[in-house]
Amino acid sequence: MASLPVETLLFPLRVHAEKGAKLVEDLHEEQMIAQPGTPADGLAVNHPAWILAHLNCYLPVAAGLLDGQTPEDPKHHRYGMNSQPKPEAAEYPDKAELLAAWNAGHARVADLLSAADEHAASRPMPVERWREKFPTVGHVLGYLLIHHEGYHLGQLSAWRRVSGLPAAG
Repeated sequence: MASLPVETLLFPLRVHAEKGAKLVEDLHEEQMIAQPGTPADGLAVNHPAWILAHLNCYLPVAAGLLDGQTPEDPKHHRYGMNSQPKPEAAEYPDKAELLAAWNAGHARVADLLSAADEHAASRPMPVERWREKFPTVGHVLGYLLIHHEGYHLGQLSAWRRVSGLPAAG
């Protein structure tokens, strides 16, 4: 992969950081775990607390990769890919904590992206499970920071509509 296109990643990272916060800023704590539909009817929608907690567990992974580390595979993280939304508020940090982690995680990744050298993107992927699909750090950063975040923020936007809330400004 060619040198890291910093602005290509920084722009969506900043947009996602702002949009993610806006999507939950008007929600009450009980709404953060509200789940329209049920798993039994196959219509359960990921709720805001799970979505933010899930995305927040990948920000340190992106930061670690940018910092030249081998981050722990998030697959088995409490909110990683194998997790499911739970209806109990006690399973999640409160909204303020989720947003603080969201903002801090995005700021850290943005700082590391801004300071990345031209070889950051071409470093081999150190997380074994991802090597075949994402051979370099640059490949997985594009996926995590653009596709993965955008996908789940889209779920959060859809959750708002299904919950009878207006689109977030």
